[in-house]
Amino acid sequence: MKYVIHIVVVTVFVVSMAMHVVWAEEYRLGPGDILTFGVWGYEDLQVKELAIRPDGKVAFPIVGEIDALGTSTGQLTELLTEGLSHYINDPKVTVNIIKFRTIRVYVLGEVVKPGMYELEKQHNLLDALGAAGSYTRNAAKKKVYIIRKDQTSTPVKVNLMNIWEKGDMTQNYALGDGDVVYLSNNGRINFTTDILPFAMGSYYVGHM
Repeated sequence: MKYVIHIVVVTVFVVSMAMHVVWAEEYRLGPGDILTFGVWGYEDLQVKELAIRPDGKVAFPIVGEIDALGTSTGQLTELLTEGLSHYINDPKVTVNIIKFRTIRVYVLGEVVKPGMYELEKQHNLLDALGAAGSYTRNAAKKKVYIIRKDQTSTPVKVNLMNIWEKGDMTQNYALGDGDVVYLSNNGRINFTTDILPFAMGSYYVGHM
């Protein structure tokens, strides 16, 4: 019995670590995220608190403006390193998020509490489902759709069973402001009639 408990604990730990790594890699920066910057050996280039502006840019000493919109912290580090390399030999740059922006997403269909939710820090599918009280007994867990705000004609199809049974956290997609998560039922799905009206309706309500 002790061995079974040990295996379960290890499995949960591995899945938890996988969720953290995948989320950290996928998180995309946007207006409202607050960052801290450091350049090893250059105290005057330490920026303790800098918010990404509404246009998605940040202004860094020497380098000037950098477009941070949609980048990961790793990508932003590379951009800043490239910019500083014109003035500093082999700069060692660190970029960290000290405060995450809040985004609004819509979780609709076969969930306990359909509606609009504000997500902080973890802007991903599982976080959105948790905010909506999880799925109902009628939900088709292999037919979950993510409709991007600016790409309503090309939904992302997700199989939740790959997450639960296989620990495939690549299915735990990062969400953006205004995205729609739609859980279908076990019947046949017609995207045009069953999903798109929800997506477009929620989009317009959110922008009124």
